[in-house]
Amino acid sequence: MNNLLARLVLLLAAFAPSLAFADDAAWPQFRGPDGQGRAEATNLPLTWSETENVVWKTPLEAQGWSSPVIEGNEIWMTAATPILATEEEKKQRLASNTGNQPLLVAKELRMRAVCVDRTTGKILHDAPLMTQGEPDPVHTLNSFASPTPVIENGRLYCHFGTNGTACLDTQSLEVVWTNRELQINHENGPGSSPVLHGDLLYIHFDGSDQQYVVALDKRTGEVVWKTDRSGKMDENPQLKKAYGTPLVVAIDGQEQLISPGSDWLYSYDLKSGRELWKLNYGVLGFSIVPRPVTGHGMIYMCTSFMKSELLAVQYADVAEPKIAWRFNRQAPQQPSPLLVGDELYLAGDRGVATCLDAKTGEVLWSQRLGGNYSASPLFADGKIYFSSREGVTTVIQPGRTYQELAVNKLDGQIMASLAAVDQALYIRTDKALYRIEKK
Repeated sequence: MNNLLARLVLLLAAFAPSLAFADDAAWPQFRGPDGQGRAEATNLPLTWSETENVVWKTPLEAQGWSSPVIEGNEIWMTAATPILATEEEKKQRLASNTGNQPLLVAKELRMRAVCVDRTTGKILHDAPLMTQGEPDPVHTLNSFASPTPVIENGRLYCHFGTNGTACLDTQSLEVVWTNRELQINHENGPGSSPVLHGDLLYIHFDGSDQQYVVALDKRTGEVVWKTDRSGKMDENPQLKKAYGTPLVVAIDGQEQLISPGSDWLYSYDLKSGRELWKLNYGVLGFSIVPRPVTGHGMIYMCTSFMKSELLAVQYADVAEPKIAWRFNRQAPQQPSPLLVGDELYLAGDRGVATCLDAKTGEVLWSQRLGGNYSASPLFADGKIYFSSREGVTTVIQPGRTYQELAVNKLDGQIMASLAAVDQALYIRTDKALYRIEKK
């Protein structure tokens, strides 16, 4: 291990939130073990294509942008099979729509969990979870199965937004429980991924009509607490929705649920749901998608749509959390930020990558990658991976100057974030799941 990689591994250990998963849950949730897009994988391939370094490629029939999660030899993803509405049915369903967005309309939705063998790529299970008649429409850039599930000790927790949440026993394939009572108007479909900590499953419900956060008992699916968003927002319902995923962070010795919603960053007590503090962005921020990352006594988050900004919220050595600095040029609206050491890396939706000094916000470099981005970047094996919707993954060397190492292309779109375990990358496109490894 070279000195640079050794330093980075130590930094990752120091910055990782206190999330405990079983040893065989190699990639248990959205953005990996620490929820911040960082992996301990080694000896990963630098280059790949449809014909190079592909151990297996498994076609996927049902659609979904959820990222893969991995436990033992099983890779799990959520998927959905929509029975699409006719043009006349679509016209009737959208007659009262005020969002003016391109929407996909279904008259029935079949929600599923798909399992792929990690060694062979064979589809082991295609387990039905729930069915929903006339589900709310989703944006054509979204899917009916975008939230990433969580896996722990043979239990897969699958969330489909207002269409329901389910727990699957991955051995018996029995649905342990479902919760269909938490309903909102997403306007553009589901996006927030669930977070598991201890015995509770935390989920955002930020719609145009209602905005709240819930904690479910992971054993039963029952609501343990439900807390309404308290921050004042714009009167326009379209500006109240959000699609963010929370992060558990220890602040002053207390673990807190750090939760971005429209216009406000909130902190909640994990057990009771009591609001501990909230901070206004100082700008109009809604449809929040990126998941925060943390380090250096700060929370780094993006305000998403309208005029997206990256905010560095300082929580250490201050009387109360405050915005230490902000960055507003090509800040991501969808991809989450990535913190590696003293540098913060951003993938702008329109293909501009930026590296900032994490402590000061100084721009160290900015580089046009090309393409459009929804997936969050990954740090693994001492390298950073940016994956575009066009199926292109640009690999760079982390550092205070831009150093491109490789550009790799696969068929299909990459909307899901990459997973990295042992010596392999797992990449889900809209067409297939790949295991990428040196051959």
